[in-house]
Amino acid sequence: MKLTGLLTKTKEALPGDTGTARVDRRTRELLRKVGPGDIAIIDEIDIDRPTADALVRAGVLAVVNAAPSISGRFPNLGPEIIVGAGIPLIDNTGGDVLRRIKDGGKVRIHDGGVYVGEQLIASGVVQTPESIADEMIEAKAGMSTQLEAFSANTIEFLRRERALILDGVGVPDLEVPMRDRHVLVVAPGNGHAQDLRNLKKYIAEHRPVLVGVDTAADTLRVNGYTPDVIVGDPSGISAETLRSAGEVVVPAQPDGHAPGVERIQDLGIGAVTFPASGNPEDLALLLADTHEAALVVTVGFQATLREFLDHGRSGSNPSTFLTRLKLGTRLVDGKAVATLHRSRVSMGAIVLLVLAAVVVVVAALLVSDVGSVYVDWAVDTWNSFTGWVKGLFS
Repeated sequence: MKLTGLLTKTKEALPGDTGTARVDRRTRELLRKVGPGDIAIIDEIDIDRPTADALVRAGVLAVVNAAPSISGRFPNLGPEIIVGAGIPLIDNTGGDVLRRIKDGGKVRIHDGGVYVGEQLIASGVVQTPESIADEMIEAKAGMSTQLEAFSANTIEFLRRERALILDGVGVPDLEVPMRDRHVLVVAPGNGHAQDLRNLKKYIAEHRPVLVGVDTAADTLRVNGYTPDVIVGDPSGISAETLRSAGEVVVPAQPDGHAPGVERIQDLGIGAVTFPASGNPEDLALLLADTHEAALVVTVGFQATLREFLDHGRSGSNPSTFLTRLKLGTRLVDGKAVATLHRSRVSMGAIVLLVLAAVVVVVAALLVSDVGSVYVDWAVDTWNSFTGWVKGLFS
């Protein structure tokens, strides 16, 4: 029997984008393991800006959210950042997607559907800039409710932490001197790396105490600076940066437990704990205030009302508000400092100034009795030089 040919059937490529699924209900833990080309599957109501920034930096292929990314309670910033970076956001797929998809498996997204191979696992709404803008308009109506809740939370926080905020009770001692010095506190907020580079002249002139908050300590080292103090969870900071720092302050929960302190112990680095319910940025500011810094310049801190009320900061907003009130006029945003230190004299103006000075000197010599002597000396020197050059070729 003679075979005249072999029939083969090629499987057509399935539509959509395929990547490795990273699944975790705890968004903080998911952000530690997500990387380029991954599809992040989260369960996060009202995605906040820090979460969105972390997903964009990780280079994820897409984001699948089991919960509504914009609930309408207030205008949160995360979805706009994700979609603005060109990352597809499939929204409100339901909780089954986290149970039916295994972490590390292959998953495909297409037209709002989430597939494993050809099997549809879940479907949701594909967010676009237009849909987000529409939902944000409706969400702005919820800001008044957020402000009312913020007022109540602030009173409760002041009752709980009034000794820390008002009297500095519990703030650890530091070996790095801050009294009557400038202190630059760098937090890992949006655009903090560029803002730090814009402060190059300020840092060179004033030599401030450099405080790195969380992963912003790595940003300081990457830009050629050694952090004097690091405040934050050491588990997200490189070992090289931790070893180079003058001091490490690890935020601890009110019961004394300090997440990440095991990493410090493994590296053999000395550290102090700071028990408080505020976020690391606020604790860094309280350190500078208690140790009597003359001026505190901040980089990477939230500045607008929308950022302040963003969901990811709702638990720490009372601390943020009261801490900034306590520092008062000593607290300055880094963008303002960079603007003030920006050179307003162009290089062309400097060249013209030098030329004008030379012209004035030459004119003064020509009209004075001494000027003729210098002119004759210059002519004789030039003639001697030209004669020497001609002698080389004769």
